[in-house]
Amino acid sequence: MRVRKAVFPAAGWGTRFLPATKAQPKEMLPLVDKPIIQYAVEEAVAAGIEQVIIVTSSQKRAIEDHFDLSFELEHLLEDKGEIEKLRQVRAISDLAQIAYVRQKEQLGLGHAVLMAKDLIGHEPFAVLLPDDVVVADRPAIGQLIHAYQQTHASVVAVAQVPEEETSRYGIVGTDPTETGHDARLHRVNRIVEKPKPGSAPSTLAVIGRYVLTPKIFDKLEQTQRGAGGEIQLTDAIEALMAEQSVYAYEFEGTRYDAGTTMGWLKATVELALNRADLAVEFREHLRTLDL
Repeated sequence: MRVRKAVFPAAGWGTRFLPATKAQPKEMLPLVDKPIIQYAVEEAVAAGIEQVIIVTSSQKRAIEDHFDLSFELEHLLEDKGEIEKLRQVRAISDLAQIAYVRQKEQLGLGHAVLMAKDLIGHEPFAVLLPDDVVVADRPAIGQLIHAYQQTHASVVAVAQVPEEETSRYGIVGTDPTETGHDARLHRVNRIVEKPKPGSAPSTLAVIGRYVLTPKIFDKLEQTQRGAGGEIQLTDAIEALMAEQSVYAYEFEGTRYDAGTTMGWLKATVELALNRADLAVEFREHLRTLDL
């Protein structure tokens, strides 16, 4: 089956960005002039996703407003003759069919994905964590969808991380790449949530992009609360491996962890430097700084 739907967990509190996130969702913090979550939604749409499912909570109304029509703003821009800005605003509400589901308790990523079960149904689907912003020639989630089409199995995005940082991620153990297969594609034989350095099965860390078969919902419903009292998606994926193959794909592209202050700052600077309308003046400004 074709991957048509994507889930975007966006129910967290965003405490790392307080006080900026006291009254606005962290997913709406701007990277240059677009909110963080819009980059992920645009990536999914570019990869052929037709329906976007955003898992929200209270205090997240701004996300719904952003992707909705804004008649007053559009009318104002039209009256002022600001046609390019009007086009940009209208394009946001036309990106995709968007549905919302509430996660009433903050019980982890696995629980957030489970909230989308009724809207997904019995078909494979993508999961994109908005905090992970990936700049690539091919959409990162599109690379995973292509791997799914080859394997007909769940695929997780992975990237090499320094050994001392394994305790920040889910880490996969893999079998040797099969002859004739894409060297970036690995069959997963183990997945461990945040292992201590030295005990990790590899340095391949799971990044916030997944393509999952609907069988994952059965495993999520059976998964007990783990670290931090949360239902961990990695635990459910490991349980899934007892019945189905799971693959890891080393995606091509540059990933920014916009869920941390430093990652957000790095993403802001580098995305601005990649903008044709901003790069020259911004680069000149950076050269004037006493660094």
